[in-house]
Amino acid sequence: MDPATRIYSCDDHLDLPAVPRDLWSSRLPRAQAERALHVEERDGKHVWVCEDRVLGNSGAGANKELLKKLSAIGRAGIEDDGFRSGTPVLRLEDMDRDNLWASVIYGPLAIGLPVRDPALQSACYAAWNDWAIEEFNAVAPDRLCVLAFLPAHSPEAAASELERSAGIGHRGAIIDVFEIDLADPGWDRLWAAAEQTGLPISFHLKGGMWSKSLQTRRIGKWPYAAYASVLPMQLDEPLALMMFSGALERHPGLELVLAEAGIGWLPYFIQRLDHEWEALRDKLDYATNDPPSELFRRQVMVTFEEEPLGAQFIPLIGADSCMWASDYPHTDSTFPNSHKAIEKALGALSAEDRRKVTATNCARLYGFASA
Repeated sequence: MDPATRIYSCDDHLDLPAVPRDLWSSRLPRAQAERALHVEERDGKHVWVCEDRVLGNSGAGANKELLKKLSAIGRAGIEDDGFRSGTPVLRLEDMDRDNLWASVIYGPLAIGLPVRDPALQSACYAAWNDWAIEEFNAVAPDRLCVLAFLPAHSPEAAASELERSAGIGHRGAIIDVFEIDLADPGWDRLWAAAEQTGLPISFHLKGGMWSKSLQTRRIGKWPYAAYASVLPMQLDEPLALMMFSGALERHPGLELVLAEAGIGWLPYFIQRLDHEWEALRDKLDYATNDPPSELFRRQVMVTFEEEPLGAQFIPLIGADSCMWASDYPHTDSTFPNSHKAIEKALGALSAEDRRKVTATNCARLYGFASA
């Protein structure tokens, strides 16, 4: 693959159905493994169970034909038993098919399938983080980057796991921002650890809205479209809290990633943040001296996929803050036609900015070989 034309995707996925069935049962002590994520056969189907909750299918499951239509893998005419995206060698084949050099990969637990018991959550996340380094990223460390999960039940637990994950070779981490109180200064412990380790922290979209609950009851029906349409704007409040709480200003070395947030809403929202910061700065006890737009430019990255107006929005946000993503293997992924999708959406960008957005920003942030 020509280094000059390599593209890097900053938000791809490894969903629970594709995860190896013995990941946790083979790595946790028996007493924990029985309550942790494990696969059982129920009603003729293999399903993931955790803390007596059924979390979903393992493998292709009963909705194989529907998932074939929704999955980018199925749409590409590639046979998939449900485990393809969780098998590093096969995933690399798909990356080659798409002429994609490197992939930053989000797993399932911290973006919608949390483990509730604090001690069990920490154990499950640590097991995932070990597996990701030892059995997935190790297959092609210059191309694969499964992110570390951070437990969300306490700042100390999150910071400790971030430090441990950095020590075993992780290059980024995700925490379930919808499960923590960003206004609590206790989370400075995590932000300080992120500064010290140099690992970027991701906030990713998650379920939880009315349209998400509808979608789960009516898979394959219209609520799925409503759910997908409102997803990108979920990260507005976490971003505002990180700005106005002073977390970013207190930790200038912290790099924050808004994953799968898209970019269309951001020029307005950043302007809105600046407006309120200026209008209220002599009326409120602010925790920040710098305007939000400056904090964003300095410390925040955002990932996006296909946005027809992307070439217009990126200069307003700053090309240094934007990173393209394929979203493989999800429904709206550009796989296996990512280069065509990039040309269509970003063809009007300057060559320099386009290269930043599709390659060099990602390579810098996650320590890939120079793009």
